[in-house]
Amino acid sequence: MASKRSLNARNLEALGAAALAELLMEVSSGQAVIQRRLRLALAAAEGAGDAAQEVRKRLAAIDRARTFVSSARRPALRSDLEAQLGAITGPIAAEDPRGACELLLRFLEISGGVLGRCSDSTGAVIGVFERAAGQLGPLALAARLAPEALAEHAAELLLENDHGQFDGLVPALQEALGDAGLQRLEGCCRDGGARDGSRLLLQIAEVRGDGEGYRGQFSAADLRRRPIAADVARVLLANGRAAEALEILDGAEPELPGRLDGAWQERRMAALEALDRPAEAQEMRWQWFCRTLSIPHLRAFLGRLAAFEDGEAEEGALRVAEQHPNRLLALEFLVGWGALPRAARLVLDQATAWDGEAYAIHSAAAERLSADHPLAATLLLRPMVWGALAMGRSSRYRHAAEHLRHCDRLADRIDDWQGHPDHAAFVGRLQEGFGGRWGFWRLVES
Repeated sequence: MASKRSLNARNLEALGAAALAELLMEVSSGQAVIQRRLRLALAAAEGAGDAAQEVRKRLAAIDRARTFVSSARRPALRSDLEAQLGAITGPIAAEDPRGACELLLRFLEISGGVLGRCSDSTGAVIGVFERAAGQLGPLALAARLAPEALAEHAAELLLENDHGQFDGLVPALQEALGDAGLQRLEGCCRDGGARDGSRLLLQIAEVRGDGEGYRGQFSAADLRRRPIAADVARVLLANGRAAEALEILDGAEPELPGRLDGAWQERRMAALEALDRPAEAQEMRWQWFCRTLSIPHLRAFLGRLAAFEDGEAEEGALRVAEQHPNRLLALEFLVGWGALPRAARLVLDQATAWDGEAYAIHSAAAERLSADHPLAATLLLRPMVWGALAMGRSSRYRHAAEHLRHCDRLADRIDDWQGHPDHAAFVGRLQEGFGGRWGFWRLVES
């Protein structure tokens, strides 16, 4: 049973209205954000009209402000914005959907000015406006706002989308606008300066399901570029136009040497499947796996084989990985696939090739190998320690110290060092070469 002193709604209710009012007056003294929240609650209690007037006044004040909002003041701004948004989409919308819709549009209109004078590295403030944009469609439906009028309001917002706060607005308005409203939105945006190939017009065409309109925004030369061909094919596939998608993909320029164009590959596989050409799609998956060691593509390949064929194919895939020219890719695949004995053998066979620069791959592999393959794990951890010290990367010292302690723990379980220096010898080499890195050694000893 919870203590009667615990801070929860039930215990606070037991204090009574008078005591709570006195406490709220005390805690809100000198706290502008809390005071505004209380005034808004009081206004809402009087009805939607009073609450709307309070919100309208506050939005005007926020819009007029020109002071830069630092990271220290950002939480207060976010709280203020969330309070206004909550009032609009809560009590005001419940009683007066049309009035709430007008207020929400006003809320969205001030976003550019607010974001332009705000330090928002965490994305907390823009997130409030993104959530508000997502609620415009349902509120417009509740308010029975005419699609043409909604389209005009939306176009004004979208043409001032300097911070990306309205990137999700068009999909959010799909139901409220309908096809006629989306057409009107496209026209308003074009009148406002949007041009073919812009993110905005492409998004409108995609939401409308207009594959032809999407494709028509690109020239023949544009469609020869593989990234554009892949993007157009994605939309055509979503609209059931697989043959056209494949034609565009196959008409694109050849892949540049050394470049992995995953999007183009994905779209072509999907087009082949849609056209009932599964054997060709399977061959593409296998060839792509052989190049990239992509686990999702191998799973997709194996999943389409008969039960008696997948075991042999998996063994072949493991052999491909072991012989892959990119040892880091091979290590990442073998560990991710769970083939830990093979991963350990790869590490031991190429013991001098690991340089520790790919520390995300090294760390993950060492963690997985530690239980049953302590020597292989050690040979992956050591280069990360050595590299951090050799390059004087003090920001990596804390990680390097933990890696060295990890090596110390692994050493107790290694009986055969297979010609590699044991832990004491390795530490001795570190002290000889980098004994002056006091920051690192202090971390090791702590």
